[in-house]
Amino acid sequence: MNALQEKYAKEIKTVLGKYPDDQKRAAVMPLLYIAQREQGYVSKHDMQDIAELCEISSTDVASIIGFYTLYHEKPEGKIRIQVCNDLPCALRGADDFLESLCEALGIGVGETTPDGMVTIEAVMCLAACDRAPMFQAQTGEGIHYHEHQTVETALKVIAEYRAQEETK
Repeated sequence: MNALQEKYAKEIKTVLGKYPDDQKRAAVMPLLYIAQREQGYVSKHDMQDIAELCEISSTDVASIIGFYTLYHEKPEGKIRIQVCNDLPCALRGADDFLESLCEALGIGVGETTPDGMVTIEAVMCLAACDRAPMFQAQTGEGIHYHEHQTVETALKVIAEYRAQEETK
């Protein structure tokens, strides 16, 4: 039994029970969610544990983490702000919004504020092109969408998330 399995035995058993024995690889994403939930990222050790549970390589697990914006392989801010800046959103001002928001926080895209609270990322397609600029915020409480944003409204939202984190 690996470390991840020892810690979350009941949840992992439930997840694996949903798939036939010859289709264990289908459980990768729910297992990644379990592994990431507590720390906000999936460690190399957890990737190896998930690979073992799903009978695939750790490279396969890492490629899934690299593809999906909801999984992370290193610790960053407790609050992740992911701004969609694909072409339709860029045409509605997402690039300028992203740049100005980073400037207001004193960081660059992909960076974390000095206090370790907020990471800003550019991502593709959050399915709200007509409501851009928009972002999704990943916090310990889940994922929240914020549409029709200005830098001022975004900073207000970030301040509220910071306050929630500080009271924990």
